[in-house]
Amino acid sequence: MIVARAPARLDFGGGWTDVPPYGEEMGGFVCNVAITRHAVVTLRENLDSTPPPDDLTRAAMRRAQLHRVSIESTTAIPPGAGLGGSSAVGIALQAAIASWRNEPIEREELVRRSRAVEVEELGVAGGWQDHYAAAFGGALGLTFTDRVGVRRLPVDDALIAALERRCIVAYTGESRISGVTITAVLDAYRERVPRVARALARMAELARAMADAIAAGSLDDLGELVAEHWTHQCALHERITTSGIERALGAARDAGAIGGKALGASGGGCVLAIARDGHEHDVREAMSRVATLVPFGVDRDGVRVEGAARAAPA
Repeated sequence: MIVARAPARLDFGGGWTDVPPYGEEMGGFVCNVAITRHAVVTLRENLDSTPPPDDLTRAAMRRAQLHRVSIESTTAIPPGAGLGGSSAVGIALQAAIASWRNEPIEREELVRRSRAVEVEELGVAGGWQDHYAAAFGGALGLTFTDRVGVRRLPVDDALIAALERRCIVAYTGESRISGVTITAVLDAYRERVPRVARALARMAELARAMADAIAAGSLDDLGELVAEHWTHQCALHERITTSGIERALGAARDAGAIGGKALGASGGGCVLAIARDGHEHDVREAMSRVATLVPFGVDRDGVRVEGAARAAPA
């Protein structure tokens, strides 16, 4: 039996600029951190080869030409949360499959395989950053051009404790429309709509500054950058924000948050607020009155695999 665990992520900034073709054409950048909300994939020998119930697992098995096994997945990530949950499942699937085959594999290759299943098998529009967070863990600065550059940001115990204390995540309970929104934003970019082109360029700049702020251990600077990022994120599409998102972010600001934003493609899901030092309790209490808090820790390690495969044919 093989058990693989992969983390979700918080995207501080630069999301959308990792979605092709923006990075290749203009140069994208994302700053994110992996969190201890995990997707767990369990792979066992199964001579009956009962098909798995979900599309992602079936697609991964079909692409890997994997037979005579059963795969189950569970997740501690709320549905449609904007935390990169589907990519966490995808990375865990690829790690479990490689381990079952006793195949040594680099984290970059896990990313490529996971995203290929989403894009080529399922036709899901999306970017790269979620797969990298799930595979690598920790805090990352990701550069997107004709290739992807991975910068591991230094996060010592003190900074991790501060991130876990001052970053508050809450789930609005609203459903997300990420595929529809992503397609609309990409169409606007391809048409070079000035508002969208300016917003994407500034979001990438802010994400670069966020990576430097994390490397310097300055959560105050990170919070200010996140606050500005949200204004440009909202400029991408009218359905980026919702009444639930605005209620949660407004409550956080009133209680002492420096800045906040919706996570992922937004249109619902989770919001992140970065509290001023000493105001964490107030921000957490205020957000809990309008949304559901999502506790988390920082995941340093990325995907992990336990167990050993039996000598089973692929």
